[in-house]
Amino acid sequence: MSILIEFAGADDIEAMADLLYELFTLESDFQPQRAKQLAALRWILDHPAHGRLFVARDGGQVVGMANALVSVSTAEGGPVLILEDVILAASHRGGGHGRQLVEHVLAWAKNEGMPRVTLLADQDNAAALDFYEQLGFEKSAMVVRRKRL
Repeated sequence: MSILIEFAGADDIEAMADLLYELFTLESDFQPQRAKQLAALRWILDHPAHGRLFVARDGGQVVGMANALVSVSTAEGGPVLILEDVILAASHRGGGHGRQLVEHVLAWAKNEGMPRVTLLADQDNAAALDFYEQLGFEKSAMVVRRKRL
């Protein structure tokens, strides 16, 4: 089965929010809040210099997504990528589509001149951690801390 990976558009927002619901039920740090997810997806689409949304399509239907946020690293001397919200519908997991999606985003980042991609994954999600390790992502000595404002 072949899938198409491309930039998301406004017509994809509802399907991406559905995927985020599924993702946030898997992650212990987040809870699905559809209005917030829809607002964030719209914001990213409206501000492509800050990030790009990618979708994986099977027969025109959105079956996966990735959120590629652009940051600036003083260590790297320029823009870098923060990869978030990588999720495939349960029906499309295990067939290499996740790898295809992430590799597409990595190729885009490299083409844009970004030397580094950072991602966050739930520490209890062994499958995701193994998946990213197989794609060449390494553990970092950095630790995530968060403060709500």
